[in-house]
This record gives sequence, structure tokens and C-alpha cells, in this order.
Amino acid sequence: MSVKKPRVLFVCTHNAARSQIAEVLLRRHGGAHFEAASAGFQPTEVHPLTRRVLEEIGEDTSALQAKGLAEFLGKIDVRFAVFVCQEAEDGCPRVYPFAFRNEQWPFPDPLQVQGTAAMQVQAFRGVRDAIDTKVRAWLQEHLRPSREGQ
Repeated sequence: MSVKKPRVLFVCTHNAARSQIAEVLLRRHGGAHFEAASAGFQPTEVHPLTRRVLEEIGEDTSALQAKGLAEFLGKIDVRFAVFVCQEAEDGCPRVYPFAFRNEQWPFPDPLQVQGTAAMQVQAFRGVRDAIDTKVRAWLQEHLRPSREGQ
């Protein structure tokens, strides 16, 4: 019998950028230990620049799609609900009490960046890289062997 991996659900307002990036990067770096998913309160579509910056680092984005919380609420076990934007953080704790642990990782919204196409791409890359750093640090913390009983 296989051991069920703990599920991490990344939550944001639209599930268009930050939560999608976090899902992909957790799967990339910690997929052997955790199941990654993402959802939004008001899902729209995965932003084309989200796909672009993930493809730049070798990720296949063809299966990415924006998902709503209704696909998860009360239907799956969630060990960690991670809120990656302020808007989701403000609403989720009331809506998402069934996660074992809630965490807040607010990142700037790259969709809000105004300016040239190059500035917008750079904003998405910056958020991707910041999320990558946070995911790696989180994995180090959560995969560290327990010191209990020593």
C-alpha cells in the first residue's frame, strides 16, 4: 500500500499567476514528498506570461488551468493551505478552515504591473524567482528529519 503524500493547496484570487507558479514549483522541487494543487476564489485563466516564465525554466504548462475553490472545498484532504496574495489571505481563513495548517506567503501581483512588455515579463520573472526561493526554503523546513526522541 502506498503512503498518501500530504496535499498543499496554493490559493490566490484568480489562480492566474502566483498560485499556478507555486503549484508548478512545489511539484518540481518537492513532488516526491507533497502533492501540489492551486485554486482561486474567482478563477479566470492562466495568464500567458505565467506560462512563459515557467516554460523559460523548462516546465510544461500545457495542462495548467485555472481552478476554483469549489473543486477542493470539502472534497479533498488538504494538509497545508498557502495563501499567496493578500486578497486570498483576507478571505480564505473563514472559507478554508479544514486545512491542517494555513500559511501566508503574500507576493506582489505581477498582473498589476503597468509599463512595457519587457517590464511586465520582468515582473513575472521576479515573482517566479521569489516563489522558487520560498518553496525551496519551505521544503527544507518541512523535510528536515525530526529531532524528537534523540
